[in-house]
Amino acid sequence: MRETIHFQCTECNRINYNSTKDKKQNPERLEFKKFCAFCRKYTPHKETKK
Repeated sequence: MRETIHFQCTECNRINYNSTKDKKQNPERLEFKKFCAFCRKYTPHKETKK
């Protein structure tokens, strides 16, 4: 069963992206470099506990 996850910018701490993942196959937290519209640059985004 897939669950919705949210990605939070590490610089401004705003939640910018949503996605889904299977927590049984990937229990670790994801981190991607994505564009933050508030910082106006590419920053690391970490999965949050929402």
